[in-house]
Amino acid sequence: MKFETPAGTNPIDQMKVVGKPTSRIEGHLKTTGRAPYAYEHHDAVTNPAYGFVVGAAIAKGRITSMNLEAAKSAPGVIAIVTAANAGKLGKGKYNTAKLLAGPDIEHYHQAVALVVAETFEQARSAGQLLDITYARADGAFDLASLRDSGVEPKEMPDVSHGDFASAFAAAPVQLDATYTTPDQAHAMMEPFASMATWSGDQLTVWTSNQMIDWAASDVATTLGIPRKNLRLISPYIGGGFGGKLFVRADAVLAALGSRMAGRPVKVALTRPMMFNNSTHRPATIQRIRIGTTSDGKISAIAHEGCSGDLPGGKVERAAQPSKLLYAGANRLISMRLATLDLPEGNAMRAPGETPGLMALEIAMDEMAEKLNLDPIEFRILNDTQVDPTNPERRYSQRQLSECLRTGAERFGWNQRHPQPGTQRDGRWLIGIGVGVAFRNNNLVKSGARVRLDDKGIVTVETDMTDIGTGSYTIIAQTAAEMMGVTLDNVVVRLGDSSFPVSSGSGGQFGANCSTAGVYAACVKLREAVAQKLGVSAEQAVFTDGQVRSGDKSLPLRDAAKAGELVAEDSIEFGDLAKQFQQSTFGAHFVEVAVDSATGEIRVRRMLAVCAAGRILNPTSARSQVIGAMTMGVGAALMEELAVDKRQGYFVNHDLAGYEVPVHADIPHQEVIFLEETDPYSSPMKAKGVGELGLCGVSAAIANAVYNATGARVREYPITLDKILDKLPAMI
Repeated sequence: MKFETPAGTNPIDQMKVVGKPTSRIEGHLKTTGRAPYAYEHHDAVTNPAYGFVVGAAIAKGRITSMNLEAAKSAPGVIAIVTAANAGKLGKGKYNTAKLLAGPDIEHYHQAVALVVAETFEQARSAGQLLDITYARADGAFDLASLRDSGVEPKEMPDVSHGDFASAFAAAPVQLDATYTTPDQAHAMMEPFASMATWSGDQLTVWTSNQMIDWAASDVATTLGIPRKNLRLISPYIGGGFGGKLFVRADAVLAALGSRMAGRPVKVALTRPMMFNNSTHRPATIQRIRIGTTSDGKISAIAHEGCSGDLPGGKVERAAQPSKLLYAGANRLISMRLATLDLPEGNAMRAPGETPGLMALEIAMDEMAEKLNLDPIEFRILNDTQVDPTNPERRYSQRQLSECLRTGAERFGWNQRHPQPGTQRDGRWLIGIGVGVAFRNNNLVKSGARVRLDDKGIVTVETDMTDIGTGSYTIIAQTAAEMMGVTLDNVVVRLGDSSFPVSSGSGGQFGANCSTAGVYAACVKLREAVAQKLGVSAEQAVFTDGQVRSGDKSLPLRDAAKAGELVAEDSIEFGDLAKQFQQSTFGAHFVEVAVDSATGEIRVRRMLAVCAAGRILNPTSARSQVIGAMTMGVGAALMEELAVDKRQGYFVNHDLAGYEVPVHADIPHQEVIFLEETDPYSSPMKAKGVGELGLCGVSAAIANAVYNATGARVREYPITLDKILDKLPAMI
């Protein structure tokens, strides 16, 4: 199905199932421990062996020798895989560094060997016996020192609109400030884990991966096998956040280990290995300049920044939001990519917008203060309904001002003290802050297969994944709505490369695109049903397990009396996204308390107001947003990968050293979804909301801390040492 014109009235608009708050249909499997994750498919194979990944002990250089003899003779050892005996390996499209190193080392903890043994403990013990010597080379590990050496990345060329330099110089009110965000880890609960087995030349891999099609292609490319010889399965994923968009060493090494051992092999990266072996959100340095008229209208805005990655890597697009978010005739947007020899930087939840808005939304508050304007009114004053760089291109939907006004009323913004450091609750300094949320609506082709049997059961098959976001449920809701059945009569099968290729889970496009693909397949199935029942597909109404047309009402299941009906299709998006700017918007409100003596920060209240198209399932959408808000607390107050700039690795590479929010850190969170449908987005008239919930949260916290204390911190995370000497005098 080609989606080339705005969606009109269609069966989804009935909203009998879609749009209803619905508990996850697979929830009972997860809460009872019966949902098998990648490492847990115990019924799928017999007699698996266990692999332990050995990582490089240097950040850059070469392996000069590797003695395996002691490890080979250790108890239980079956095989040891290295680059020297693995055979010729390719490199996948989505990997920056090789997944098995040797002799060259590109980053610390790059996999150099896999020890396969009868038990995990035996494999781990033998891994310590590998005698590896290295020749260390000098590397680049400090982004700040390389700030001026970065190059313009091809994936994000500079944007220059109007004459920024002249407009900024002439602006009566100016801001010129620099902000930094640190390297951050995904730190998902489920580790990178895979199990692989061969049957002749046919390989099956159970793995934890968000993008099945990408993963299958990259595994096949790396191993040098035909894609048709590989089946990749990932029905349940215990968190990904972008880290599992790409194949990691566990999947490839499990396949190599299985081939060498002649039996199934299970591989899971240890927690310390995850931090340095997998991808992370790279640090940024961002300079923002804003010039306004005396009444607060932006006349010039520049957002320039840099991030680093391995050779061949990509830039963190932190300056991207400033291209579209606020009005202003003159703008300069640029990012620079420096070469670093740290582990690979890549996508982490809401890449670009998350670190970019951490900076931009503080800058907007700083500018409002210079203008003596309320921060919300300043943002509303500079709202726009068109692309600032192309005024002929309007937004399909843009309710940013409504998000801000709704949130201000609900949160009690009028109770905020404009003068920082003046509101107290006993020993606590109280502050309220706001940050705008913005994330573009990306569209990706997505397919599905739908089956109808003679019992009236509708089965959906697609390689879409569920990373804890509720994909099973919204896909079931879509099929139920389209085919006129209850959720009890829908079966959803996900995460298998033998199913039609979906959008996958990432970029906030998964929900909208995958359900649109199911919609397309159901349209075809409805046509097949109508033909079997002898009614007009255009006039047929599918409801309550019946197909009604005129005075006829026939059971849906009767269409499959002679055999199962199967339909398959994909949603393919046309040029509507080029004709109309499609984005999602929100506003985050936060109240914090800061201890006037110690600088300890406590988040007291949080509110998110989101405008993101049709909300397919308010229950799972809310869960996505509050989870994202929680990540925003972590990014603002505690999350930072500490870089050893001498040896080139992340020091705090476990959950003891890399702090993330826990329940005690998070207060009551409220989420409001504004009424919105976007017919330009898809037949579902939906967008995405999971990443929007993170964008702007950290800046709202930073702005609240400033309102509480008068301490402006431009270097994340906002730890107490950065505000202690700036606190108001104790009373």
